[in-house]
Order: sequence, then structure tokens, then C-alpha cells
Amino acid sequence: MFDLIQNVLLIFIEAMCCKTFFETFGKIRHNGWINLIQVMLLFYSMCFYSYTLSEYFVLRQVVAISVFSVLMFWHIKISLKKSFILAILFDALLLAMDYLIYLICSWFSLSNESLGQQYEIGFALVSLLAKVILFFAVLIIRKQFGKKSIEMMLDAEWIRFLFFPVFIIAAISAMLSVFGYVQTVEQASLLFIIAFGMIGMNIVVFHLINDVVEREAQMHENKVFQIQAKNQLEMYQSISENFDNQKRKTHEYKNQILCIESLLDKKQYSKLEEYVKKIYGSLNDEPDAINTNNVIVNAVLNTKYQEADAKGIVFVFRVNDLSELKIKDEDVVTILANLLNNAIEACETCEDKKVIRFKFVKEDDMIIIAVKNTFNYDVIYENGEIKSTKTSSVDEHGVGIKNVIKIIEKYDGSYVIEDKDKEFFFSIIIPT
Repeated sequence: MFDLIQNVLLIFIEAMCCKTFFETFGKIRHNGWINLIQVMLLFYSMCFYSYTLSEYFVLRQVVAISVFSVLMFWHIKISLKKSFILAILFDALLLAMDYLIYLICSWFSLSNESLGQQYEIGFALVSLLAKVILFFAVLIIRKQFGKKSIEMMLDAEWIRFLFFPVFIIAAISAMLSVFGYVQTVEQASLLFIIAFGMIGMNIVVFHLINDVVEREAQMHENKVFQIQAKNQLEMYQSISENFDNQKRKTHEYKNQILCIESLLDKKQYSKLEEYVKKIYGSLNDEPDAINTNNVIVNAVLNTKYQEADAKGIVFVFRVNDLSELKIKDEDVVTILANLLNNAIEACETCEDKKVIRFKFVKEDDMIIIAVKNTFNYDVIYENGEIKSTKTSSVDEHGVGIKNVIKIIEKYDGSYVIEDKDKEFFFSIIIPT
């Protein structure tokens, strides 16, 4: 009975390690009951081939790889080919752990006779030690190749978390050093329960932490989406206002032409000249100072140009014909709105020199977007990335830049961020 419970618990740990390993390389297809059913099928399948095919090594490995491939393909959003390759890798990890068990047993001279004498506690502890080492290896793989949400855990936090499996490895190793003094079945069972309990608690803690991290990642994505939607809404409202203004001006121009015709018919040339000069002066005050032959770009740049001008910020720009721009409108809005919002906000903190230099050109099969602005605060970096700035909207600044970077990566572009001599520089190159 003890052997059966021991083997079932060991297989359960292997199943959880398999689930964690595969989830490193893809998102879960289903949640709730379906997820639980998938895990239970994996566990029962592993129990089945472990007992029925224990004497057929090659066939057992083929069946194991097939089970991992099919069930994890159903569980994770990956291709069947990738699932098959990962199944081979995980089966290789299991074989490596089996070989480790053999080496440790040889080292401790765990013969069948001694195993019988000590109620097999030595072999059970060695097996548990191998499983916790397997779990530790899976965690390391998850840290190196895991999803972006896992990257929210800093290296220091990972080191503190990995203390638990390392402690368990040390604890089970200590148990192995004293298993020879076990005299009763109760003592052997107690040691096994303690060792398995520590491993089980470690797995539970990992999944709890993972759920918290993924929830924070989802909240972060929602925040990015809200900021992006806010910027897009502002720009589209500006486009709508510009369109309404254009319709109003068209109506006014018709009235002005009628007035000019009337003055010509009455031959009141002096009044006509005065009236034309007045109209010409109003045309020079038109807000659409920037024209790139792209409606969306024009709307964003002219809106931000007016905003900067109203705040006493010098806005120097260089643009060319962007009529054939292949970047999606919503992505253009996100990039320009975030960069120019940050630049205007930064210049507002300056007491004297308030300058924004902006470049948006298409040349040599490249789209180049560059913003350089003065600032008077501290840029906060974390792990080589901008976290935030000491401005009125601290959170939005850091999140906005990450949102811009995400779009740059979407188009296989590259970027450079620098701050020097109280000037902040953000340059983007996107291939066309």
C-alpha cells in the first residue's frame, strides 16, 4: 500500500512539472473545468503507462511522448509539432532524473536488501529528491524562456522564491543522511509525508505567485489599453473637430466669394482691396501649419503644434510626404500622441528653454520618427528600461513609452532612447 501511494504521489509531481513546463511556451487554451479535466487526464495517463509498460522501456517512452504531445497540445496554444518537440525535451528531463536516482542510490549503496530493511524509505526519499530537482529545473527554464508576464518578477524576487526548492533539496538530502536509523514503518511514513508535503507546498506557492503575477500583467495590459484608447479618442475627436471646422470654413469661403463678387460688381475696388487683405491675414492664422499629405498625421501634429504654441514651447519640425504611410492609423496615433504628450509635458517643467524638435520622414525605404525635447526632472530607469518620470502623470509616462515600444516591435523596427544635458531623445526607425 505504501509503495502504491508513493508511486502515485511521485507521478502527480511529474504531471504538475509537465504542466508547468509546457505552460512556459504558450498560453492556456481553456480555464475552469476543462483545464482541470486536462490535468486529470494527464495524471491518469501517466499512471496507466507507468504500471502497464514498466517492463517495455522503448515503448513506454514512445507512449509517454505521445501522451505529452496530444494532451499538452489540447492544453496549450501551440502547434502540434512544437508540442511534440517539447514532449521529447520533457521526457529527456524525466530520464535524466531517473538516471540521477540511479546514481544517488549507487552512492548510498541502496541495495534491494537494504531497501527492504529500511522499509524502502531511502529509495522514496531519493525519488522525491529527484522530483524536486526536476521542479527546480522547470522553474529555471520558465525564468529564461517564460511568457512576458513572468518577466514582471525581478531577479531578486526570483532568487527569494527559488530559496524554497533549494531548501527542500537540502532538507531531503539531510533526511537521506539519517534514513538508516529508521526503525519502524511509522517513522518511514512520517519522513516521506514531510518530504512530499514540503514539495506539495512549494508547488502550491508557485502557482499562487504565478496567478498573482499574471493578474498584475493583465491589469498592466488593461492600463496600457486604456491609455492607448484615451490617446486615440483625443486624436479622433481632434480630427472630427478639424473636419467640422473645415466645413464651416468652406461655408464662410462661399460667403466671402459672394462678397467679393458684389464688390466687383459695384466697382468698389478700395473696399475690395481692404477686404482681400483682411481675408489673407486670417488665412495666415490658420492652425493647419503642418501638411504631410496624411490626414491622421496632420491631425495629430497640428493639434500638438497648437498645444505647444499655446504653452510657449518652440516646436521645430521636419516632415515630408507621408501619403503612402503603411503604419496603421491607430498605431500612428499611439506613437505620436505618447511621444508628443511626454515632450510637451517635459517642456512645461523647464523655466527658460522650452524646445521640441520633431522629425517624421520617409526616406530610403525607412520611416524615421524622432523627438528631442528639453526637460527639467529626473528620468527613472529600472532594469535598463524607463519606469517613469517625476511629472504630473508618472504612471502614464512609463506605460506610454512601453506601449510605443510594443508597436515598434510589431513592425520589426528599432529605437534609441537617450537623455543628456537635460535633453530627452527618442528615435524610431521602421522598415517599409
